Amino acid sequence: MSKAKAQQHPGGMIMRQKEPVNLEMPFGSLDSFITPTERFYVRSHFPQPTIRSSAWRLKVQGAVDKPLSLTLRQLRAMPARTATVSMECAGNGRVFLEPQREGAQWEAGAVGNAEWTGVPLAAVLERAGLQRSALEVILEGADQGEAPKAPSPAGKIHYARSLPLAKAVDDVILAYQMNGEDLTAAHGFPVRAVVPGWYGTAAVKWLSRLIVTSEPYHGYFQSIDYSYWQREGASPSLIPITTGRVKAQIARPESAEVVPAGRTYRVHGAAWTSDAEIAQVEVSTDAGATWHKARLLGESTRNAWRLWEYSWAVPSKPGQTTLMARATDSKNRTQPAEHDEDHGSYLIHHWLPVAVTIR
Repeated sequence: MSKAKAQQHPGGMIMRQKEPVNLEMPFGSLDSFITPTERFYVRSHFPQPTIRSSAWRLKVQGAVDKPLSLTLRQLRAMPARTATVSMECAGNGRVFLEPQREGAQWEAGAVGNAEWTGVPLAAVLERAGLQRSALEVILEGADQGEAPKAPSPAGKIHYARSLPLAKAVDDVILAYQMNGEDLTAAHGFPVRAVVPGWYGTAAVKWLSRLIVTSEPYHGYFQSIDYSYWQREGASPSLIPITTGRVKAQIARPESAEVVPAGRTYRVHGAAWTSDAEIAQVEVSTDAGATWHKARLLGESTRNAWRLWEYSWAVPSKPGQTTLMARATDSKNRTQPAEHDEDHGSYLIHHWLPVAVTIR
């Protein structure tokens, strides 16, 4: 793995891009189940829009009986739901890919776990009244700009993603609070989508419009970007990125860390999956040759990460070694040893190496 070049952000975050702002949490600082808002990663595709809460409206259009234009006050007056949900950028871990791929060179910190409060998307759709032809719900943000790579439409576009109706009415939250406080501008003020079990690509920030459609959506961030090849049937087909993959990451030791020889070292990190629970985490201290069970910490929360630890008896002989972690979930899905090249620069959930020096 080649170390990603990055600047340190004044708040202790790693700056992956200055404009639009993209910030990564130093994953080695992981020390709690809930990620503090100021340490939660920031992924932006276009410049951050300036939105006044008094002027903001959430429009609901398309295949509905009653189009809506909700004010923030009206939305917040609806019955709320709070859920703890992990969110991971689909490109998290891109720096581990060889050869180097295009895109933000995230290491391990484009992921976080937060408590989200908002209105179930299902309640808003129920108020609008879904027509029988409803198939998907497009979530559109207020942020806009030119698409970053070809092929692309001319001029500016909004960031937008769609959800199948079944997911939209299941557990999606239109969140206006994060960790008990109103959303910050960087995290999507005044309202963003939170899609449990899915990559953060679906968690549209600065939400401004819901479009219920009777046909599949093939927008830029649904097809050209944030998609991958799936091999089912006669030939590979391109499909949008949706559900998360089972994954464990090591927070400490960090890559290139010097570990004291002959001591006991607390290896720790987090693991997560989609619509299941983490059943087991294993740690290898010899580049995958042998594996040892780690201890799961705290209580299991569906679609939230699980912290874990392992007591490593560090060899007394100085040298170098590589640590890895792998997780298995309650659906018996386990991390693979290698990255699937059909996933391109996304869905990076193979065993991630942490090379250390014993001294």
